[in-house]
Amino acid sequence: MEIFTEIIGNMHQHDWQHRLEGADVESIFLDQWTAQKSRFLAKSDAGVEYPVALKRQSQIADGDILSYNPETRKALVLRLNLNPVLKIDLSKLKDKTPEEIIRISVELGHAIGNQHWPAVVKGTCVYVPLTVDRKVMLSVMETHNIDSISYEFEEGKEVIPYMAPHEIRVLFGGASHGNSHVHTDHHGHVHADAKIV
Repeated sequence: MEIFTEIIGNMHQHDWQHRLEGADVESIFLDQWTAQKSRFLAKSDAGVEYPVALKRQSQIADGDILSYNPETRKALVLRLNLNPVLKIDLSKLKDKTPEEIIRISVELGHAIGNQHWPAVVKGTCVYVPLTVDRKVMLSVMETHNIDSISYEFEEGKEVIPYMAPHEIRVLFGGASHGNSHVHTDHHGHVHADAKIV
């Protein structure tokens, strides 16, 4: 059985888009947890198991190609099933006074921290993994009603290219809608507990 040890390209790259046009593409769909690993055994959409052993610290991107045979026009491609991420934009704070920036930042930190939500700060944005239902997360943000910030959900595969490996682990490391639950504490706050695998 062949062990795949390297990524030879990505189906979203221009040259590969052209090369794979009309090709027989077999996909291996990876969940958030497996996508962070460099070594795994995964089953493709054709029901075939493939062993993958990439270099350590390899970062898998949606559409990475493990193999391509130009004669048979067959390709084996990794596809990522990543949860969306709540993106909180703080760029409007740049026009605020230092006191306002501190107040708004503390309010946001309190809102996120009170839910025990992990977060990654990149530039003027804060990224929070989807650990509970979207409606719950939006309800928390609406309840706190923090001025001068905006927020929206962004697809995980759109966010991942801008993240370092340790940030990817924070956003996608085992936290998923399927393995988390919500409880309300004695103060009436909604909390999300993510089970980290």
